[in-house]
Amino acid sequence: MSTPLFDAHCHLEDERFAGEVDATLARMQGAGVSRCILAGSDVDSSRRIATLTAQYPYVYGVVGIHPHEARYFDENTLPTLAALLKAPRIVGIGEIGLDYYYDHSPRDVQQEVFRRQLDFAYEQAMPAVFHVRDAHGDVTDIFRAQKARLPEGVLHCYTGSVESAREYLVMGFYLSLAGPVTYQNARNLHEVARFVPLDRLLVETDSPYLAPVPMRGQRNEPANVRYVAEKVAQLKGISLEEVAAQTTKNVERLYGIGGQPNEGTNANQ
Repeated sequence: MSTPLFDAHCHLEDERFAGEVDATLARMQGAGVSRCILAGSDVDSSRRIATLTAQYPYVYGVVGIHPHEARYFDENTLPTLAALLKAPRIVGIGEIGLDYYYDHSPRDVQQEVFRRQLDFAYEQAMPAVFHVRDAHGDVTDIFRAQKARLPEGVLHCYTGSVESAREYLVMGFYLSLAGPVTYQNARNLHEVARFVPLDRLLVETDSPYLAPVPMRGQRNEPANVRYVAEKVAQLKGISLEEVAAQTTKNVERLYGIGGQPNEGTNANQ
């Protein structure tokens, strides 16, 4: 495969990669995955991401407060995130959204924090990464209510229906598929992969979570995004090369990233 892949969402700042980031990134590049984007879940992880993006020219990041952590959001949060946006290769806000599966934060708090971060992304003119689990109805309601002030964005690790996918596409968002699309019983995701136009699709690992077949059950890592891309290619009846080329182009377009890793002081430049 001559076109490298781009892992659109992972968590190398996670403690499960402590002391192994260099080796993990070496395996990533050895597997034909040239770049990756790290996604924040709270202030501390966002700070760690900013440190990593400053260290590696092929690592990008987004910073934000995950719905699980919404209960810790305070008046210092947005100013702290705004300062982190000045770090090298920080290219967006995320991951933000609603998660009603675990309800680690009260739903009304999740909704308020989501709205505030949506506004923040819009005011900063930066794309957002959306985490949505068992909450597509409320998320789309919030999007509709804020339609005049919506940032660009991507539904990461998408596991919703074709019907919800259609709504998100009409709103102008991208969808990103991860390891679950490789699972044999994930028929709804197979339908989604066939349905979503290739020019609106990203591929990701969400590592260390959700390792794809044939690595299922192991700690996931960016090198494994190839298995996701291969499954998408199979489901769409196209080549892996075509999936790699277009999904990489999509990441670059969404985040305003140039075609090659660079040493610039701000990834948005």
